[in-house]
Amino acid sequence: MSSLMHRTVSGVALTLLLGGCATFSKDGGFDSVAQLSEARLGKTVKLVRNSDDAKAVDASIKNLLAKPLNAEDAVQIALLNNRGLQAGYAELGIAEADLVQAGRLQNPRFDFKHITQGADTMIERTFTMSLVNLIMLPQASRLERQRFEAVKLQVANQVLRLAADTRKAYFEAVAAQQSVMYARQVNAAAEAGAELGGRMARVGNWSKLEQDREQVFYADATAALARTEQEAVRAREKLTRLMGLWGSETQFQLPERLPDLPAKPLQVQDAEAYAINNRLDIQAARQQTASLASSLGLTRTTRFINVLDLGYLRNTDSGLPRATGYELSLEIPLFDWGSARVAKAEAIYMQSVNHLAETAVNARSEVRESYLGYRSAYDLARHYRDNIVPLRKQISDENMLRYNGMLISVFELLADAREQVLSVNGYINALKDYWVAQTDLTAALGGNLPANLSNKE
Repeated sequence: MSSLMHRTVSGVALTLLLGGCATFSKDGGFDSVAQLSEARLGKTVKLVRNSDDAKAVDASIKNLLAKPLNAEDAVQIALLNNRGLQAGYAELGIAEADLVQAGRLQNPRFDFKHITQGADTMIERTFTMSLVNLIMLPQASRLERQRFEAVKLQVANQVLRLAADTRKAYFEAVAAQQSVMYARQVNAAAEAGAELGGRMARVGNWSKLEQDREQVFYADATAALARTEQEAVRAREKLTRLMGLWGSETQFQLPERLPDLPAKPLQVQDAEAYAINNRLDIQAARQQTASLASSLGLTRTTRFINVLDLGYLRNTDSGLPRATGYELSLEIPLFDWGSARVAKAEAIYMQSVNHLAETAVNARSEVRESYLGYRSAYDLARHYRDNIVPLRKQISDENMLRYNGMLISVFELLADAREQVLSVNGYINALKDYWVAQTDLTAALGGNLPANLSNKE
């Protein structure tokens, strides 16, 4: 018996030594997230751990804000400075802590009893540790490793979502700012018409009805300008929040106009299959489902063994030789046979399986929807660029010639100028919708476009 006990204690000591080797990694899983994000976005992501990291980020942001922002700079600032993203990185630390904890043995227990009966004294010492935890240590570590990998994918996907949201907010902010400029032109033309109409009415050359028409158009143009300015503030503040800017940093400059429409639209081949293989949310769901499958197997294995403890005893009784031995504690499945734990694990696993299937179905639908929206937005913007705006320009030129020849009045010339500005503003909105649609398509495909893209007229 003493030989058996010696071997048991030796095995426990070895396992304790191995269990104590579970430690935290240097990067905490962030390097994997950074590599995934940089490969898909071509941008730098950084985990701010201390004041030196914060100073480096502030310096990078200051350099980017020194000139008018483009879409890529806005995304880079958001990836460096967004506090919500920095908070998301904490999920890596939580998951790694669970992984390290799973690789460590539970602390042993030491019991001490001192009993006095008359002149006799009995001392009992017991050193106990969980055998279930010892036996299941490798499986538990493997399970938490799978969960840790799933968290890495989820955090990387959060980076991609922030990049897409920032890119869309950037185009909306630039378009809103550009629309304000044209709304002011419409308002100026309306004001000029209202003022001229008032003068003509005062000298009897303009009817009350015609004067009222110019006045109400000026009032409508003033209200439209106020709404446009309000929308510009909203869009700019949304972009500011995503970039995590405050104080003097909020005075960043945006370009005066949106990027031009590309000559040809993108044509993506096998878009659905590409998205299924490329999207990080699907990869994370797969990893999580695999982890739960392992967890279910572990639950079934341990359903009948909930408590299994091994203890070493050393008793001392006054007047008697020292007594040593061991005790084994085993929970008897008399009332709880573990069926509830297994049923819960199976339900959680099936829940994950269906979430994975839903994610895949939604991904396919999002790809189809986003590509159709992309092509429609491109065609509409091209229609404005190639047809509506040039025709309005031709009409304006003709009306200017007619006005110079005194064939039309100044009011007709002002009305035509207003119509031309409204058409240009329509093109701005269509161009903004195109860039937003391209961002949505890129996000639906997994954050980056496939390498084998083709263009068509």
